[in-house]
Amino acid sequence: MLALLWQWLIEPFAEFDFMLRALAGCIALSLSAPLVGVFLMLRRMSLTGDAMAHAILPGAALGYLVAGLSVEAMTIGGLLAGGLVVILSGFVARLTESGEDSSLAAFYLISMALGVMIISVNGSSVDLLHVLFGSALALNDAALWLLGSVTSLTLLLLALLYRPLVMECLDPDFLGSVSRMGPVAHIAFLLLAVLNLIAGFHAIGTLMAVGIMILPAITARYWTNRLSHLLMISVVLAMFSSLAGLLVSYHLGWPTSPAIILTLGVCYFLSIIAGHRSGLLWRYVRRAHLQA
Repeated sequence: MLALLWQWLIEPFAEFDFMLRALAGCIALSLSAPLVGVFLMLRRMSLTGDAMAHAILPGAALGYLVAGLSVEAMTIGGLLAGGLVVILSGFVARLTESGEDSSLAAFYLISMALGVMIISVNGSSVDLLHVLFGSALALNDAALWLLGSVTSLTLLLLALLYRPLVMECLDPDFLGSVSRMGPVAHIAFLLLAVLNLIAGFHAIGTLMAVGIMILPAITARYWTNRLSHLLMISVVLAMFSSLAGLLVSYHLGWPTSPAIILTLGVCYFLSIIAGHRSGLLWRYVRRAHLQA
C-alpha cells in the first residue's frame, strides 16, 4: 500500500525535476491568484478577470515573437497590453454613455483577436498553443522567480489594503465619504489582477489563468460566507487542484493546464451538490427539517 502511494503521489516529484518545478510554480500561483479572485467575485467582477486575461494576449504574443520564451519580454508586453486595455476602457466609459463592462468587453475582444492574429501570421500553431495554454512542465528559474515575486507582492498589498478593499466591496460610497483610499485601492487591486494573470499565463496559459483565479473563489462560496474562510478555502482548493492536476497529467498523459482547471471544475460541481452553506443537499435537508 505504501509503495503504491509512493508511486502515485510522491515519485513523480521525487524523480523528475520538471514536475517539482511545476508544483512549486502552481503552488505559488495558488497562494495569490485565488485571493484576488475572491475580491473580484465579491465585486461582481468575475468576468472582468476573464476580460483582462485575454487583454494581455497581444503584448505577451509580441514579447514571445521578439524574444522567444523570455519571461521578461512576455511579462512586460502582457503588463503593458493589460494596463492599456484597462485604462482605455475606463477612459471610454467616462467620456461616453457606454458602461465600463461593455467598453471593457469591446477592448478585450479586440485585444484577443489582435493577439491571435499576431501569433498566427508571424508564428506557428505550436506558438499559439503555448501562449494560450501555457507550459507548466517547462517552468524555468526566471518564471519561478516571477511567480514568487508576484505572490509576495500580492500578499503584501492585500494585507496593506485589506480594509479599504473590503469596504469598497460592501459600500464604495461610504468608503469615498470617509477615506481617500478608494481610488488607490481600486487601481492597486486592478494592477494585482493583471500581474496575477500574467504570472498565471506563464504557468498555465492565458486561457487557463483566469480559471485558477475565479473557480476557487466561486467554489468556496458554497461552503462559507465569511471572508476570512473564503480566502483560506479558495487557496486550499487551488493548491489541491494544482497537485491533483499535475498527477493526473503525469499518470494519464493529459495536458497539464486543462487537467488543473478540470479538477477545479469537479470541486465546483461537488460543492454545488454538497456545499455546507448553499449546496443542494443541505438545502433539501434544511427544508425537510423545517417541514418536520
